[in-house]
Amino acid sequence: MPDIVQNPLSGLSDTLVERARQAQPLVARIEVEGRPARSGTFWRKDVVVAAEQAFARVEEAKVMLSDGSSFAAHLAGRDPGTNVVALKLDGTPDPAPFTDADPHPGALALAFGADEAGVSVRLGVIHSIGPAWYSRAGGRIDRRITLDMMMSGREEGGPVLDADGGLLGISALGPRRRVLVIPTATVEGVLEPLLNKGRIERGWLGLALQPVLVPEGMQAEAGQSRGLMIMGVAKDGPAAQAGALAGDILVTLHGEGVSRPAMVAQRLGPEAVGQPIELRLLRAGKVLSLTATVAARPSG
Repeated sequence: MPDIVQNPLSGLSDTLVERARQAQPLVARIEVEGRPARSGTFWRKDVVVAAEQAFARVEEAKVMLSDGSSFAAHLAGRDPGTNVVALKLDGTPDPAPFTDADPHPGALALAFGADEAGVSVRLGVIHSIGPAWYSRAGGRIDRRITLDMMMSGREEGGPVLDADGGLLGISALGPRRRVLVIPTATVEGVLEPLLNKGRIERGWLGLALQPVLVPEGMQAEAGQSRGLMIMGVAKDGPAAQAGALAGDILVTLHGEGVSRPAMVAQRLGPEAVGQPIELRLLRAGKVLSLTATVAARPSG
């Protein structure tokens, strides 16, 4: 009799089914009265994390795990900078252990979410991997991991695993609904402050900024052709106290050129709070330097 040849597609399918079975205990369904259900990730005992941008501005929720158990949950903390929200529950079992993933472009990835039928699964590939990056809200994301797959808003915030069952992180919808991953290291890095303080303190100057061209006659003295027009100054904020005015053009921050608001946010991480920082400005055809003391960004 001829040897029976294993169908490679069946083998792949069986492996994916097994990975989905292993991942199901990590999937959480988050219900808030009057709003669509959302997905979360059962991260550790009594803690579920989800995508902050998808979570309603509420304090209480109900969380259902894949085994059908449900728990009352309250908001422990949220961080728009890294797009992570943490919910605290009481009385959950320990979640299934997971290992960290080592992502590579082209590798398979499985994204899980909660839907009306139970647990949903999306299969795609890792489209690209880049270095650490900063969100518009100033949060540092340890790696830029982009997935080649589609995802609904309801599934955002669920766990993302690689083909070996390693946890890449939680899913998030980026610009043009591109599927990104908030890496495991990023979630771990903000989780304790969220659970203990409810927020991540980041630096704040109290400025509203808009990219502009530096006047041609001042580009040589400014040392650059682009800067940031100050459109507004928060009353009694650090920049206001230092003497910054609406209409000034910010060209350097602590000696480094800035031409986009995100470049300012990168220099205002948690470590900057309470530290002096130099602002080099253009005002009425002249260059001046001011020193501001960075404050913690106000809540809300």
